[in-house]
Amino acid sequence: MPAHIDGMPIWYHPIYTEGIHPDARFPRERYVELINRLKSLRNSNQFLFLEPNKASRSELVIGHDPYYVDNFLNGKLSDKEIKRIGLTPWTPKLIPRTLRLMGGAIAALNHVVENGGIAGNMAGGTHHAHYDFGSGYCIFNDLAVCALLALQKHNYERVAILDLDVHQGDGTATILQNIDGALTISLHCQENFPFRKAVSDYDLELEANSSDEQFLQKVNQAIDIAIKFNPQLILYQAGVDGLATDALGKLNISREGMGERNKLVFEMAVKHSIPTVVFMGGGYSKPISHTIDAFCDLFTAAAEANNRFTNSHSE
Repeated sequence: MPAHIDGMPIWYHPIYTEGIHPDARFPRERYVELINRLKSLRNSNQFLFLEPNKASRSELVIGHDPYYVDNFLNGKLSDKEIKRIGLTPWTPKLIPRTLRLMGGAIAALNHVVENGGIAGNMAGGTHHAHYDFGSGYCIFNDLAVCALLALQKHNYERVAILDLDVHQGDGTATILQNIDGALTISLHCQENFPFRKAVSDYDLELEANSSDEQFLQKVNQAIDIAIKFNPQLILYQAGVDGLATDALGKLNISREGMGERNKLVFEMAVKHSIPTVVFMGGGYSKPISHTIDAFCDLFTAAAEANNRFTNSHSE
């Protein structure tokens, strides 16, 4: 029997913020602001905050070109490659940051494989990273790496990637396109980055300015597809950049609509006893407090669902 653990594990490291240059366009403060918010909650004991180790090279190359991995680790990416990733001004701290970020995702995966339930990484959801290049603020693809580790190391047969970020999970789709046992579902705004779309197993597209009603209809469709696959593991990319307040989103989703999305996903996980890993994904609201609110809602809902999940299995 798995050991009983008090609180939902969330992996976090200060380098998630500090590893990005202060002058970068990417809103790096969202990580430290979010953990401070979660720790200040009256029921903060529902979370168990853990520090991730660095991912190993062997874990990275399960989903990425060894040549690309080594060039990144040795600080030898070209200016063109760095520009495509977009986390500029570039800083050497991005190397340990990326390794910790990937390590947090892998640790959350290992936890749910061993214990069931729900666990999360307070960063990541790096679905724009492809096999041999990074893109859209993403260096390595934590979703694809975790899916491949689950299939190849942990001998799972069916892993569903449920990507509900406003942007298509193009890198995840291309890395996993010929992988039996990995189902890629991407719900995204059609008129948004990446402008040259990849082909997921299921691409559910929303028109710009779609509201809660259209969004939640597609969420239910995505969940139905996932359930029919009968997955042994869900990797949930839970970006909140579909919020109406988001600078990059182009959708018109309310905080309540995002909350309902999370409720639907976690109800599926609990009802069908599917271990689930939560990846943060995007969130670029102005002011950033709207993003923090939505991510706080996400992890609170995840912790509540994890409590129901683990209690139902311990009875």
